[in-house]
Amino acid sequence: MIPWLNTLNDFPDTHLALDEPNGLLAAGGELDPDWLLKAYRLGIFPWFSEEDPILWWSPSPRCILEPSHVHISKSMRRLINKGTYHCTANKAFSEVISHCANTRKDDGTWILPEMQAAYEELHFLGYAHSVEVWRDDKLVGGIYGVQIGSVFFGESMFSLEDNTSKIAFITLAAALNECGFSTLDCQVGSSHLYTLGAKDISRETFLNRLDLCNSAPKVNPWNLINNDAE
Repeated sequence: MIPWLNTLNDFPDTHLALDEPNGLLAAGGELDPDWLLKAYRLGIFPWFSEEDPILWWSPSPRCILEPSHVHISKSMRRLINKGTYHCTANKAFSEVISHCANTRKDDGTWILPEMQAAYEELHFLGYAHSVEVWRDDKLVGGIYGVQIGSVFFGESMFSLEDNTSKIAFITLAAALNECGFSTLDCQVGSSHLYTLGAKDISRETFLNRLDLCNSAPKVNPWNLINNDAE
């Protein structure tokens, strides 16, 4: 039985998360900025289906990417160097999260309207960010997530053309690396993420990383991406 959250102080210790389903920690609560920021700082994120209450997760192992270790295959490097696509940051956040929502419905768990509204508010407050991939003036790929200190918590990405989510991910990782970020949280691993250099670490190791990365970076990765696009 998982606890029901009524106040911000009700989040249980993450080590009490279930093994099956992996990482399920609690239910209830709210999706407003105070709840979301508190959760992320504790290594917790929300994810739930339409028929569920808000569910909060802290899986172990945790999938992360160290931005300095992003893997770019020869074929991806050739694609990026062709110049067919260009990337921006925070120019189309609403469109990115909408595309992510529309491409996740096939797995039974997707980004519901209340989730979209919550992250839109975080974006307005300067915590949620997106990287967009464009072919000419058409948005064809992207990724969004939450920045706290020098950790970026990746939430979801999408592709409308082959490999454009990988371009978004690689561009994000390169900018984070240049700005001194040590961790890009990928939440749960997949073959797609592992090919890009992601790896699994224990929950305890992940929480230790969060403790070490509370201070904001001196250089803004979002401005860096936009300057590169000019």
